[in-house]
Amino acid sequence: MEFVDRILKCSDCGTEFVFTAGEQLFFYDKQFKNDPKHCKQCKGKRAKGGRVRAETRTTCSECSAETTVPFKPTQGRPVLCRSCFQKQQGSAPTVAIVASQN
Repeated sequence: MEFVDRILKCSDCGTEFVFTAGEQLFFYDKQFKNDPKHCKQCKGKRAKGGRVRAETRTTCSECSAETTVPFKPTQGRPVLCRSCFQKQQGSAPTVAIVASQN
């Protein structure tokens, strides 16, 4: 199968970009069915985490300090600030695995 450079349009910014024969061969080898939809710049922005994480202001259930968390707290479940969370992680009971001798 012979591949030829093709011009595609980015679905994010609308600029045209080249889908090279080498890239097409790679897509063919990997059995990708769809052509790329984003130019290199938009692909790079997406990879860097262009999405903004929503944060919620709340008070810590342990020390009552005001804090922000990267999720929406559900009613009835405790929410901890970073320091209380780390204290709780450090004091978590550890389980020892003992090999039996047979």
